[in-house]
Amino acid sequence: MVAGDTVRENTDRRSPGALDARERRQLDVIRRFGTVGALLLAVGSLGAGAAPVFNPVWRIPVFGMFSRMTTVSLTIAFVGVFMIVLAWLGLGRLSLPGRDRMVSLPQMARTLLMWTAPLVFTVPMFSKDVYSYLAQSEIAARGLDPYTVGPAEALGVGDPLTQGVPTMWRDTPSPYGPLFIVVGKAINWVTGDHVVMGVAFHRLLALVGFAMIVWALPRLARCFGINPVSALWLGAANPLVLFHLVVGVHNEALAIGLMLVGIELALRRMPRCGPDGPFPPWRRGELLWYGIGATVITLGAAVKIPAALALGFLGVMIARRLGGQWKHLFATGAALMVIFLGVLTIASLGSGLGYGWTMTLNTANAIKSWMAPMTALGFGAGGLGILLGLGNHIDAAITVSRMVGTLLGPLLAAKLLLDGFRWRLRPMIGLGAALGAVLVFGATVQPWYLLWAALPLAVAAGNIRFRTMATAISAGFAVALPPTGSTFDGRTYQLPYAYAGALIVVAMALLLVRRYVPTSPRRRPETVGAPA
Repeated sequence: MVAGDTVRENTDRRSPGALDARERRQLDVIRRFGTVGALLLAVGSLGAGAAPVFNPVWRIPVFGMFSRMTTVSLTIAFVGVFMIVLAWLGLGRLSLPGRDRMVSLPQMARTLLMWTAPLVFTVPMFSKDVYSYLAQSEIAARGLDPYTVGPAEALGVGDPLTQGVPTMWRDTPSPYGPLFIVVGKAINWVTGDHVVMGVAFHRLLALVGFAMIVWALPRLARCFGINPVSALWLGAANPLVLFHLVVGVHNEALAIGLMLVGIELALRRMPRCGPDGPFPPWRRGELLWYGIGATVITLGAAVKIPAALALGFLGVMIARRLGGQWKHLFATGAALMVIFLGVLTIASLGSGLGYGWTMTLNTANAIKSWMAPMTALGFGAGGLGILLGLGNHIDAAITVSRMVGTLLGPLLAAKLLLDGFRWRLRPMIGLGAALGAVLVFGATVQPWYLLWAALPLAVAAGNIRFRTMATAISAGFAVALPPTGSTFDGRTYQLPYAYAGALIVVAMALLLVRRYVPTSPRRRPETVGAPA
């Protein structure tokens, strides 16, 4: 527990016991079920993944046939997706806080390793962003500015790196921070225009970020009084993490990993205190760790800017630790702002790219995604206007609804910051909710955006209702995006066949393991204590 945690928590400190023989057998079956799903997803990716334009797999005997059987490959991939999600849900029953017996931390780590290992060797899936990473980094490597020109103009349409970029992104500048571009330049220096090797190195980078997440989650969970096994299950083992950070190779892995590690480093010397004190004197090295943590968080923001919001809630925790007065908040905010601007200045000028990245942060707004509530609202309002005979004003309606969302997100984040400072809210919960508000009310929402909110909440929110909702949302979004990472214009008929075939196969698999599906857990009664 850290300064000013005011959320009621379970004060029954008895550690849950080890799984009995029957539950260990259930865990073994769940592990293998998920591992088989991961292997099938890897096989299906050969034909259903977001493969590069010049796909070397085509020329490999046996492996190449999957790229010629898209419907079959899609079916195999969907079977893998469904099996991983179902295995995760089964694992959740053995990891629920309050159980008499639950999965241990080493057992959870081994399960996570078994599920992740096959996914490391998949063709990128669910998105083609990794090809944009390669092209934008190559622009910088050639001495051009990736924040003013797109791959088509800078590299040429015929360049192998440009050809992998989706058409709509070939003329857009990079929306990523200077640190990520610098790391990408280093990767391109090693791999050149070899797309497959470039993807492999970016996946290695994503795995570094994933390792940071795995390292930070249990430590932060202990800090906030949450069972670390439960945090790892909802966080690192979440299908959204496996599908979009490991398989999809998104740079959110690095950005979120740096953010969580920075928070953990900053809090490791912070004492526990309440709104009425006592407020202990500075501990040895406490101020230094605050600075180190803030620096690491800012490095995360130099990859993707949403990580910067963590500095605000870190400032709230430090201000509460100092006494919780406005002067403490302003002093802490000023100190963190100096660190933030200093680190970003070093990253921006040291990279040779300057501050151009600050002008391209809204590049993703070019997508009109139905998953973004404000964009969907604009579609609905525009469609209603057409039905009423008012003409087609969908674009105008989307513009207005997005403007409203642009105001609502930051306002909600500011409200959560204020509530945290006034001891009404655990700041880590506020961080997760604020990131969720800013991103959900943003112009574009993708399934992996939800991880910005889910991972901080996994270590601080122990409410069963929240975890049930988070589980349902994670499972739903895990199957919402086709594994090819592209649309199915002209071949949408493949999707229903693939879904139907996958559901039949998964149903048969469930019949085989139904005896080993964990039942509703028996939980210890919770004892609610006074606010910390």
